[in-house]
Amino acid sequence: MQVNSSPSATPGVDLEERVTEFTRGFGERGGYRIPTADERRTVTRGVALLLDGDQEGARERLAEVDFTVQSFTDAASGRHFAEVADAAADSGPKNRGWGRVYVDLGANPSWSVQVPHPIADQETERLGARVLRGAPGGVMVLAGAHRTAGEGDAADVAHRTDSVFHQVIEELMKRRLPGIQLHGFANESFPEFDAVVSTGAGDRAASEARTLSTALTGEGLEVCRAYARKCKLSGTSNEQGLVASEENLRFLHIELARAIRTDDDRVDDVTRAMTALTTRWSKP
Repeated sequence: MQVNSSPSATPGVDLEERVTEFTRGFGERGGYRIPTADERRTVTRGVALLLDGDQEGARERLAEVDFTVQSFTDAASGRHFAEVADAAADSGPKNRGWGRVYVDLGANPSWSVQVPHPIADQETERLGARVLRGAPGGVMVLAGAHRTAGEGDAADVAHRTDSVFHQVIEELMKRRLPGIQLHGFANESFPEFDAVVSTGAGDRAASEARTLSTALTGEGLEVCRAYARKCKLSGTSNEQGLVASEENLRFLHIELARAIRTDDDRVDDVTRAMTALTTRWSKP
């Protein structure tokens, strides 16, 4: 079902600025609480209602856990988006760190971009926003805290199953949406390469991995193709990728060097390459 835009959508909002303003305040310590199973289910059910086109039902369900749904028009792309956000996010120590979900309201949901480590993997949040606005039918799942904000690895949502982030992505997987997850590495960690393209624990997205690798190479990046050779940082223990493998779903795990992520022109190059893939995913 196509999700229809609300007539009261706020015009002229810059999606990228909205996302980066939210993530700018993330600290390395504090600001994350593991949600209960009921809280995870409630947020996920609210997102499911939104994906089904029921904005009012989504608002009512999400309000039960102090989440809101707002809609706006992205000034850069003209696309209409809904934002699912934690209303407690600006409450200082009350911040739970459960993140946000952005849904394109102008097309049927058909793919996702996932940002599990905003700020920690510098500028992946900015890249996620640019990728989201690039093709119709996108859903962005954005973590709500620095990966070290919780006790132990509690806020490292790429390696946990007890987060809102993970459960929302599981809902997208139930709908068979392919996904691309964004990560970053220090330049010195893998100096031979600018990017690592992997299908994670599975191989269902091997065709898409080849397509993206070719596009990134065309933009001048040195790419390690983890689906065809052994590469560092291939994300085989990523929890979302493990679910995708079990369910035979298309999932890509992308690592980008800091030098690429912090160069605005290079971020645009990467966005262009990823948009070539998400445009393919958005077609019926």
